[in-house]
Amino acid sequence: MHHQLIPTCYHRSLGPYSPVLNVRSGDTVSTTTVDAAGADQTGEAVTPRGNPQTGPIHVAEAEPGDTLRVTLDRIRPNRSKGWARSVVAPNVVDPTYVGQLPEAPLSEWTIDEEEGTATLTSPPNQLGKLTIPLEPMLGCFGVAPFRQQAISTATSGEHGGNMDYRGFVAGTTVYFPVFEPGGLFFLGDGHAAQGDGEIAGTGIEISMDVTVTLTVLKGKSIGWPRGENSDFIFTVGNARPLDQCLQHATTEMLRWLQQDYGLDPISANLLLSQCVRYDLGNMFDPAYTMVCKVPRKYLPNRNLSPTT
Repeated sequence: MHHQLIPTCYHRSLGPYSPVLNVRSGDTVSTTTVDAAGADQTGEAVTPRGNPQTGPIHVAEAEPGDTLRVTLDRIRPNRSKGWARSVVAPNVVDPTYVGQLPEAPLSEWTIDEEEGTATLTSPPNQLGKLTIPLEPMLGCFGVAPFRQQAISTATSGEHGGNMDYRGFVAGTTVYFPVFEPGGLFFLGDGHAAQGDGEIAGTGIEISMDVTVTLTVLKGKSIGWPRGENSDFIFTVGNARPLDQCLQHATTEMLRWLQQDYGLDPISANLLLSQCVRYDLGNMFDPAYTMVCKVPRKYLPNRNLSPTT
């Protein structure tokens, strides 16, 4: 079944809130998200800033210990103006350089979906009207955390949250562990484009039209978010310091390769030692995000869906 969800309220934490929509496993939902400052498709602020989330969506069959498969069917900016911070965060440069970081207003970007571009229009700079490709993605999404916690959209964890990974684009499938009955799925924080690490603390922030398909994998237990696209399978670790989130992501990948691909421990380790690729997700928020990837071409039984 295909549902249309028109949001009337938003949450700035992921938690065990009353669902705004009830669906069944395999259903598709089309909805909208506001930008990180709470502005909708008209540019009007309709809720307080702080990565407000649409949802939660309750999936009837989901129970703790299951996995929720989220297929990102469509992610599309629904207005022509986006914004971003102009200066990188102090924590991504040497401490001795922090005093040299400039003060600058938010940058403004014009979105041309027909051309597939975002063009810098302000502030004045030596780059002029810098134009980059659109790469619409979700910066923050996931499920209600374990132990009935409500965790701020400023950070991330086993439940997902504010991961800001450039790979969360349309055509990608993401898997989340289920901690609450119904899973309670949230989504928001759309970026028209973003550099690796979200090192300025924003991408090009914008509201979105989003379509997802939600499927429950009964009895399938995972520890951290996983994902796949046409070229890679990947796992996501969220923590600070950076080595800890890398450890989470790498451990989850080793488990996945052994549980679902039938590799023994030495084979899984050999594969990662030479074929692993790492992507940096968020490097700005309280929890950093590291993504551990393995190219599909090196996987056994690669024609099979790895998480079913």
